[in-house]
Amino acid sequence: MIRRLLGPALVTLALAGCSVPQWMPLIGEQQQIVKDEPPKPAPPTSAVPVRLSSSGQTATPLDDRVTDRVLAIVNNDAITLSEIQEAIAVYKYENRDRTTSESADQLVQQFLTRMIDSRLQVQEAEREKIVIEESEIDEELADRIKKMNMKSKEEFEAAIKAQGIPMTAIRKRIGDELRRGRIVSRKVRLRVSVTEEEVTQYLEANRPKLETGLSYHARHILVLPDTGAEDAAWENARIRAEMLRTQLLEGADFAELAKQHSRDATAKDGGDLGPLKRGELAQDIETQILRLSPGQVSTPYRSALGYHIFRLESKETLEGEGLARVRAQIREILFREKFDTRLDAWLKEIKQRAVIDVRLDGQL
Repeated sequence: MIRRLLGPALVTLALAGCSVPQWMPLIGEQQQIVKDEPPKPAPPTSAVPVRLSSSGQTATPLDDRVTDRVLAIVNNDAITLSEIQEAIAVYKYENRDRTTSESADQLVQQFLTRMIDSRLQVQEAEREKIVIEESEIDEELADRIKKMNMKSKEEFEAAIKAQGIPMTAIRKRIGDELRRGRIVSRKVRLRVSVTEEEVTQYLEANRPKLETGLSYHARHILVLPDTGAEDAAWENARIRAEMLRTQLLEGADFAELAKQHSRDATAKDGGDLGPLKRGELAQDIETQILRLSPGQVSTPYRSALGYHIFRLESKETLEGEGLARVRAQIREILFREKFDTRLDAWLKEIKQRAVIDVRLDGQL
């Protein structure tokens, strides 16, 4: 049982080089983990250029040692069926509690696209003469072994040997992943910046949406019109509401007046509406509340029910720590957008220089 459970985790470690590079800087408190996301369909650049080979033809000579079925050749580097199957097996293991709609053919295509991108990045790193020291691989490997709660490197080596995975393969995977991270950092991440002016522009353009999640707390008194002549009843209700507001401005206890005079469900709680998120109340009512400053009492507001008197207890605003937190989130959003755009452009550029021969005919 332990060995069966350990197998997928070890394969996950061995296939770490196929994951999306961890390019995002540590901004704010909402760092996302990419490995749990399903593979995305290939972007438009993924097919530039891809040469589909004809059946029985060999477009690029292969290493004699490659005996597995080749699904694609990236320049002189082969991607085999077993590599794709291992990556898919890991994905299915990591998402075993989720319902996925992808067919087997779709998964093969999606993972093949990702692996082609990965190989291109590794090749670019080698072309740029990016060298990963053995000590760096040792350090990364030790960190992963620690995360797997293994006691020693020897225990890990024995476990992967039992799974039929050579240590050299794992070290190569880790080295390739480090190379990818370094070339993406050099060619993409370090060339992306977000200015404070851009953050401010985004903030002002999206302020209503950003304020949606902010909370506020208010109290409320509802004065209903008496039965009888409609105009006179509403006028009497307005006068009573004005008198109540005057008492509140003179220091009367809001909760006590609400219990005595309010005619809605909150009266028993002293008119306390409780903590609210923006958007929970009717827009006209919320507008009347949010235009107040904390502690301020509103003028009587007429609705279809009667006259309302509000007092704002507190509200979150895009100021101080809240503003700093939102600006950090905006900076992360803008960085991600710029990064994705630049990464797509860079991948398209290196694809245009490459010879990519895809031999996927749908018969696996």
